[in-house]
Amino acid sequence: MAMTVEEIRAIEERFPQVFRRPAYKRYWPLLVVAGTIFYLLYALWFFNLPQVMRESHWERLPLFLSQWISYDLQPEFRLDQPEITPKYPRFSALGDNPNPNWVIRNPDGTFTVQIDGAAKSVTFDKTRATITAYGETIPISLTGGKPVVSGPVPDWVTVHDDEIVAKMGFVGEVRVTVDRVKVRKRFLGWANFVFDTRSPFFGKPAGEVISLIVSGPELKPGTSNLALAADNIWNNAQWQHGDVWTKLLQTIVMAFLGTLLGGIVAFPLAFFAARNITPSGVLSQVLKRFFDFMRSVDMLIWALFFTRAFGPGPLAGSAAIFFTEIGTLGKTYSEALENIDDKPREGVLSTGANGILVQRYGVLPEVVPVFISQTLYQWESNTRGATIIGAVGAGGIGLKLWEAMRTNSNWANVFYMVLLTLLVVFIFDNISNFLRRRLSRTLHDYNRLQAARG
Repeated sequence: MAMTVEEIRAIEERFPQVFRRPAYKRYWPLLVVAGTIFYLLYALWFFNLPQVMRESHWERLPLFLSQWISYDLQPEFRLDQPEITPKYPRFSALGDNPNPNWVIRNPDGTFTVQIDGAAKSVTFDKTRATITAYGETIPISLTGGKPVVSGPVPDWVTVHDDEIVAKMGFVGEVRVTVDRVKVRKRFLGWANFVFDTRSPFFGKPAGEVISLIVSGPELKPGTSNLALAADNIWNNAQWQHGDVWTKLLQTIVMAFLGTLLGGIVAFPLAFFAARNITPSGVLSQVLKRFFDFMRSVDMLIWALFFTRAFGPGPLAGSAAIFFTEIGTLGKTYSEALENIDDKPREGVLSTGANGILVQRYGVLPEVVPVFISQTLYQWESNTRGATIIGAVGAGGIGLKLWEAMRTNSNWANVFYMVLLTLLVVFIFDNISNFLRRRLSRTLHDYNRLQAARG
């Protein structure tokens, strides 16, 4: 049935909030979109992102990422010595007396280093060098005062005043001067992850290692091969498994201890901060501002403060988490208390119970699940946070991670520790989720039982 004009006007007059809304209510979605675009443009200008993007060295990204999952070997050949012999860095992954099959001494006295098989290699003696890669062969003369390329120079070869550099992608590079040839050869994987070069198991195939552990003669008198292998793995000088896992355990303990102590202190304070429970409004406001202060100072700042007070170590990290959690859990606990249903509390109060019993039977059953859920979440979150604060000296694996990053050469070790941290966070996340689900199911069953009894 069609409505008359008078009926439509009558409806508009009865509901002006629907038909004559203020302009800001009608256009707020458009204003939000416009404000977001304006803010993004402002951030683009403020941080000068176009220039930053232009000047960034994106070409370094593949090399940086490759160092997480690979390692390189760098033999150097001195051409100004009576005899050309390969020299390896002091802590080479090949051990003290390396003799890799990709460094070949030819019958004519020249050396050939295969960087990627025969497809990418360099052959040289004291007077000349020949680099082969990408289907091209580049001859280099070493008889003058500087190396000279004979013929055209491809784009993967860079000629400097006294050095010629041939970059061969992920597999490595060759640097040639008149007095030396230096090769960088890259391999996928992590070198000596299980046994370092000092171990008697170093360089042996997995089958032989297992045979020695199970039934082989003792490699170290008075110590079983199994105990020796475990000791060699734990005390691996290159990967430092023992120290890394100990620091990881410190991180877990820091997170657990700081969260537990923070929850213990925040629990009673939250009752005095909740407006509907505390008899003093002044006390409630003082405690709430105290919680705001404790959590507004970031955990990292607390860690710096306690590192100066106690010195580097897990005590400073635990104290930083503890102080932060007083504020965070105190706020969440008090807000949960302020949102309770007052009927159970009034029912207990009507029986003549004292204040403590009222809180015990009228309040706690309603808020304990929330308290536990929030505490479990903070415990999980603090496991990640403990890694960060460790980087400023608060102990744990974060400190170990920062030490490895500062060298700018142990990126594989950094990736190893990052993976361990991710694994721990993943495990704790699943434990926390399981406990929360189990708690929710238990509470649901309890409520059903109470309803059935009622």
